[in-house]
Amino acid sequence: MQGLHLTADLYGCRCEPALLIDAERLAGLCRRAVSECGLTLVDEKFFTFPDYDGQPGGVTGAALLAESHLALHTWPERQGVTLDVYVCNFSTDNSAKAERVLNDLIVAFAPGEQHTNRLLRGSADPQSQAGELLIEWLNPESAFGYRAQRRLETVRSPYQTIEVFDTTQFGKLFRLDGWYMTSERDEFFYHESMIHPAALAHPAPESALVIGGGDGGSTEELLKHPTMRSVVIAELDEAVIGVARKHLHSVHRGALDDPRVRVVIGDGHDYVERCEAAQFDLVVLDLTDPDTPAHRLYTPGFYRLVRRVMRPGAALTLHIGSPVFQPERVTQAVRDLRSVFPQVRPMGLYIPLYGSYWGLACASESLDPRACSPVELEQRLAARGIRDLSYYNADVHHALFALPNYFRDLVR
Repeated sequence: MQGLHLTADLYGCRCEPALLIDAERLAGLCRRAVSECGLTLVDEKFFTFPDYDGQPGGVTGAALLAESHLALHTWPERQGVTLDVYVCNFSTDNSAKAERVLNDLIVAFAPGEQHTNRLLRGSADPQSQAGELLIEWLNPESAFGYRAQRRLETVRSPYQTIEVFDTTQFGKLFRLDGWYMTSERDEFFYHESMIHPAALAHPAPESALVIGGGDGGSTEELLKHPTMRSVVIAELDEAVIGVARKHLHSVHRGALDDPRVRVVIGDGHDYVERCEAAQFDLVVLDLTDPDTPAHRLYTPGFYRLVRRVMRPGAALTLHIGSPVFQPERVTQAVRDLRSVFPQVRPMGLYIPLYGSYWGLACASESLDPRACSPVELEQRLAARGIRDLSYYNADVHHALFALPNYFRDLVR
């Protein structure tokens, strides 16, 4: 009886008109979606209603699954679709498969507006609040989540599924393949800590490379430094840039269109391979996790390529995972960095959207961000006119590098 029930109401669908009026076309779409996500089709029934008042009739259909069912109804006169997916989770957790089916169908119908709900069914303490509960797994044993009021955008690019939600807690919230990336109200925890420890330790950063970072948050922080003359954003997925421009202005604050910024669409690894040596004072790996299309950007081989394009005194920053929930990943990341860079300084802070204490790192041939005194950092902040910070300051700078003993043990 325990299971997950997902529903979606789609409006203004921009799909091929046949998907809303042709039972066989719609059945084929559902078969593919069910098969590709790993659920088991047992039987199906799809029916096209006759024309009415000169308008084509819609389709009602259902796919009977071994895990439960998928049902949908179309209203071609309104370019509307209602969907529901229900899976049983009693013996095996099929939640991720259900989420994928729903996402694949939403992408296929391409709605102009969408409203989704996520209900946990049959539990001892059933949830009945409105809104979609967005769950993310920190490791196979631990998960956390936030409730979304509505889904604003779902895009399936050649690389990933891109989602934007409106939430009470964080405002607009941005996910890639079900992983939280950033939000309007807490982005400063991550972006300020990723950028300013290295940028303030550098006497006058002029050029930066951001690999990933298509939401523009890291670039916005880099541009606060008045000596910064150029920033290159090497983003794999053009659709991320488009979604950020549409929904995440309060994260990038126009930085994506600043004249000092050049957006390069393509693989970050290939971009660095083609770069001339010694170009950048700061390199920021603002990436998804290692078990994503970004996996080859977390290797000693790639770090060596990055080191080649860094100027003397330059620094690399990146996130390395949660020392609480991903300790092996954190240890491996620091070990790989130390195989390439003489100076590697791990950092730690709590990031609300990520549900955990989180690890970052700064790596360099010679720059040591811990060497700057609070007085010197205050002077540099004042001289550079950097005031609009919500997390970072001279005291926090050194607190970021003050690691708890268990974190020290992981990266010793």
